[in-house]
Amino acid sequence: MFFTRFTALALSLALIAVASFYLPNAWAILFFFAGTALSTVGLYDLAQPVHSVRRNYPILGRLRWFFEEIRPEIRQYLIENDHEKTPFSRSQRSLVYARAKNESSDRAFGTLVDVYENGYEFIAHSTRPAPVADPATFRIPIGGKNGTTAYMASIFNISAMSFGSLSANAILALNHGARLGGFAHDTGEGSISPYHRVHGGDLIWEIGSGYFGCRTADGRFDPIRFADQAADPQIKMIELKLSQGAKPGHGGILPGEKVTPEIAATRDVPVGVDCISPSRHREFSTPIELMQFLGELRRLSGGKPVGLKLCVGQPWEFMGMVKAMLETGIVPDFIVVDGAEGGTGAAPVEFADNLGMPMRESLLFVHNTLVGANLRNQIKIGAAGKIVSAFDIAAVLALGADWTNAGRGFMFALGCIQSLTCHTNRCPVGVATQDPMRQRALVVADKSERVHNFHRNTMKALAEMTAAAGLDHPSQLGPHHLVRRVSLTDIRLFSQLHIFLEDGELLRGAHNRDFYSAAWRLARAESFELPN
Repeated sequence: MFFTRFTALALSLALIAVASFYLPNAWAILFFFAGTALSTVGLYDLAQPVHSVRRNYPILGRLRWFFEEIRPEIRQYLIENDHEKTPFSRSQRSLVYARAKNESSDRAFGTLVDVYENGYEFIAHSTRPAPVADPATFRIPIGGKNGTTAYMASIFNISAMSFGSLSANAILALNHGARLGGFAHDTGEGSISPYHRVHGGDLIWEIGSGYFGCRTADGRFDPIRFADQAADPQIKMIELKLSQGAKPGHGGILPGEKVTPEIAATRDVPVGVDCISPSRHREFSTPIELMQFLGELRRLSGGKPVGLKLCVGQPWEFMGMVKAMLETGIVPDFIVVDGAEGGTGAAPVEFADNLGMPMRESLLFVHNTLVGANLRNQIKIGAAGKIVSAFDIAAVLALGADWTNAGRGFMFALGCIQSLTCHTNRCPVGVATQDPMRQRALVVADKSERVHNFHRNTMKALAEMTAAAGLDHPSQLGPHHLVRRVSLTDIRLFSQLHIFLEDGELLRGAHNRDFYSAAWRLARAESFELPN
């Protein structure tokens, strides 16, 4: 055992001894220095007090760290199957790559999915399919009420991803792709950078708890700065972010060394100082104050559609917001539901894995609450959370959404290979990095076309799926079109699996809806806290 543990070190020392006899031969010099280097490493490993493996297995013990380092790549390329979602499967990534490159995504010989596995989902088709609609018509009006100007949004848009999290070239390519395809690009809470403006693609300006791009020196909301920015015609909607699916209630920090002059100018923060996103907003503390703040954003923006983005947590808190809408008469034009499966540049493991409600349950809850409060026809709902295919979009629309957003799907279109290094600034393809040498790998002209292609081809696939279901437009999809296998011998329509409230049911008293009625009784417009 002793010899086995120290084999590498012993061979290194032997290499020095043997090479010494043949000096000054060129090969001997090479082997002498190689043996010296390895022996130095081995002797250091023996003496260092930190790593037990290396003390017992000098030199050889370092292989453990090497294989740990390349484990994600080995797993992704050699071990995982096509449908193993970690967090996106090879099949999902391949679909996006093919559509982004305008390559065929057709499959020969039949499905590779086990259609008898629990959880398998499908859309029930019609015996009489409808003609395939023009995907360019897959738009919905957001706003147009409450004194706002309507925005005709695509039902598939780019989700919130900030400059700073993504590289300048990634932002340029995403926005140019959005311009080419006529769909919207959410800025993320990092505000509107110069790279968002170059190509003029439609923007949804997301404002988070740091109020970046519209803040005072002490981090409060600056109405004058906001009005000045919001007046830009490129900005089509204003989105107030309450929480993010991947790390709800956490906030964030961009270390001072990463706050470059460019990022500082974009976010209205000092250069080289830690940039803080607090875990909560400072401009409101109750549901009523939140609605009043939304009303102020609508006024200051000149009547542009204004809405909320949140990951649902305590159900009575969202219901408190809905009660505040009823009490104040101030109703957001839209609500974006972000699921706990959403993406992020970095999040604590416990937050990513164990906080927040998954997107489908969140969407159904928000939809039902608005229906039960007679507000659903005034508010459009967007949904985000691991959406990459036409079926993903169709399933979310069937559950109550009006449109969908995708973040990581469009990152794949940019060339993301899911290396899981977004938080290290060492993205191998230049998407999630601020390193100028790394981001030059992303060629904007090429990748913007791929973003456009991915959107166009996904909408084409959605048009074909919708027609197969006998429908003229995806907005006609309902829970009775979506089917799920719940056992080896049983399948259920989503309309059978889930509760769907009737118009005004909460206002009348939903006594037969235990969950909704109990949460509605707890909700208060004047406070997010539970009643005493």
